[in-house]
Amino acid sequence: MGKTRVELIKGYLKRLGDGESLESVKADFVATFKDVESAEILKAEQEILAESTPLSEVQRLCDVHAALFHGMPVRHTSNAAAIRAEKAEKTKKLVGKKGHPLHLFTKENEALAKRLETAKEVVRAGKADRQTILSIRDIAGHYAKKGDLLYPVLKVHHGISGPSDVMWTVDDEIRDEISRLFKMDCRDEDWNSALEDVIGRADDMIYKEENILFPNCAANFKEEEWIGIYHDMKDYAECFGVKWETWEEAEDRKVTKTPVFQEEEIVMPGGHMTVSQLTALLNTIPMEITFVDEENKNRYFNEGPKDFKRPGMAIGREVFSCHPPKVEEKVRKIVSQFREGTLDELPIWMEKNGKQVLVKYMAVRDKDKNYIGTLELVQDMEFAKEHFLGKK
Repeated sequence: MGKTRVELIKGYLKRLGDGESLESVKADFVATFKDVESAEILKAEQEILAESTPLSEVQRLCDVHAALFHGMPVRHTSNAAAIRAEKAEKTKKLVGKKGHPLHLFTKENEALAKRLETAKEVVRAGKADRQTILSIRDIAGHYAKKGDLLYPVLKVHHGISGPSDVMWTVDDEIRDEISRLFKMDCRDEDWNSALEDVIGRADDMIYKEENILFPNCAANFKEEEWIGIYHDMKDYAECFGVKWETWEEAEDRKVTKTPVFQEEEIVMPGGHMTVSQLTALLNTIPMEITFVDEENKNRYFNEGPKDFKRPGMAIGREVFSCHPPKVEEKVRKIVSQFREGTLDELPIWMEKNGKQVLVKYMAVRDKDKNYIGTLELVQDMEFAKEHFLGKK
């Protein structure tokens, strides 16, 4: 029996992993395939991961994989003709629906593609500077939306882990490289070459989003999930000048967060108050508050502006799915130490959105010292810097 299409694709990807040149592999690939399915690409990468290929190796080759498929007609389909047509039509319909998340993501990609093309021309002319990078820095916001709203749902709800495991890491690498280049004072030939490389990686990511990520989201996400994503997207800043558009159907079905027992009193050792009073109190505390229960599920986020976005759809979802691969293992280790009792709290200082921020993780234990969850507190510390140093 001949090899399946997925097995053939795996073979080409493994040849790339073994160091064979992209040109050689792509020549054979094009000779064999007239087109390729987005689901086939994802399945091939996931099977390679399942065969004990290190995730870091698949992540390292993500850009090479994208280059292999780039320019190849992609059928957003599965093997059955009826399903092929349905999947392609569903993607097209959602992208064309004003205000739908895929409509917004696609418009952002169109705007980004134009900026990347302009940036390429400036780089080739040897005239690139910080303004060139500023023109594409909104890519961080675009990737944050993907990471918070699409990858976890695709992985946790629908068992498709390829984008979360691989693409999310590449997103972070692109974003970090753009930030690094922006901060550098020296803009020599090496700087110019690095900028050209990261622009190429960002361009390849647009291809993977539109031909792999979006079609698989369109084929698998339920309408309720899209509506939840739409409402969560309102908390994110616009990117590349793409204005927010209302999805009327979703507005008509807005999810209410009003507690069922609004005025029921909660009696605690230190006093009692109504649910509305407790909600207002927690929202007044000048920190971002997250509580994760003993089963590692997100149970609570307080409301208000946040430096670290907390989509409402993440409630009830495993906390690990909310983090990119490079952070996930660190979070697992912290929670494991809390659970074992070898660690009670961990403060982490960082810069976020140009501000000094303190992120504090704390083990939550009951009166018998049993672990019942993890508390995360995020506090903007600029006020302390201004107070003690006398400057902003």
